[in-house]
Amino acid sequence: MSATALLHLKQQLSKLSEKERVEISAFLLRMKQESPSWQKEMSRRMAEMDAGKKIRLPKPAVRA
Repeated sequence: MSATALLHLKQQLSKLSEKERVEISAFLLRMKQESPSWQKEMSRRMAEMDAGKKIRLPKPAVRA
């Protein structure tokens, strides 16, 4: 995606209502959870938990 297209998308997203932004956020989260890399990482973490190991969750990103 070009920088111009990305800027246009961000501008369109900023015009959405709170409800629409929540829907978009849920959609993006589902897309992430369907990715092979995310599924592999979750399987690894579950295996560690099943083995009784403590795991660390990543710190949430700080918003400015």
